[in-house]
Amino acid sequence: MDHSLTLQPIGFIRTRKQVKFQALHQPSEVEPERNILELLPDCGYEPALQDLAGFSRVWLLWWFHRNKTWRPLVLPPRGPTQRRGLFATRSPHRPNPLGLTPVQLLGVDGRKLILGACDLVDGTPIFDIKPYIAAYDAFPDAGGGWTDEVEAALNVPPQFSVCLSPLAETQAEWLRANWQIDFRPRLFELLTRDPTPHRTRRIRRRGDAKFVIGCGAWRAVFSVAGKTVNVLSLETGYPPRFLNNLKLDDLPDREAQLAYLKLWPQW
Repeated sequence: MDHSLTLQPIGFIRTRKQVKFQALHQPSEVEPERNILELLPDCGYEPALQDLAGFSRVWLLWWFHRNKTWRPLVLPPRGPTQRRGLFATRSPHRPNPLGLTPVQLLGVDGRKLILGACDLVDGTPIFDIKPYIAAYDAFPDAGGGWTDEVEAALNVPPQFSVCLSPLAETQAEWLRANWQIDFRPRLFELLTRDPTPHRTRRIRRRGDAKFVIGCGAWRAVFSVAGKTVNVLSLETGYPPRFLNNLKLDDLPDREAQLAYLKLWPQW
């Protein structure tokens, strides 16, 4: 029996998130965010959007197009270092890497949907749109399994404080001012909770007294003294031989990294 299925995207989403690090697992709607889902032309999708504008949220069914492999046991980014069964998690690495996200619907403009905060990177293919109906889609009293324990732990105030060295502060401000790149909020969020080495959180040791955390296309080098995390410096995530290789046309923040290395060589 042929168990294969054929799916075709109905459109692609446009966001400012170029790397997974920028796409929070549960995006916050505290800060305003505007994303565009543009449906493909000449497919007759415009009439299908009729009446959708009356809904405040929609479900997006989409594809983790950058993921090629999966494992039956995964290490979630939140909580203790403990592997969980894949189907008890929302890991993006799945046998069929489908994603399901509820997002705010801010407006409909022709073939475009104006959306609020989401956890999708730029160019994610979208397979379907469904209206979010609170009476059927919300179950506030449902048990959350092992995530209930994690949520309880996250409600405890952060155990660590994070400080930037003068060098790291200078580097971060240069990135923000010249390239509109600022990953400090997400960096602080991760390090104040738990700076210990963790594969999914992309934290590893560097020597005896230092650690490094991946921040999308960038890295932060830090040390830990008691309950204080000291961010010592920022680094590019790619060496010059990659950044100068024009055949690698999908490297994020390429120009920013090349300019950064002229000021702070590291390789």
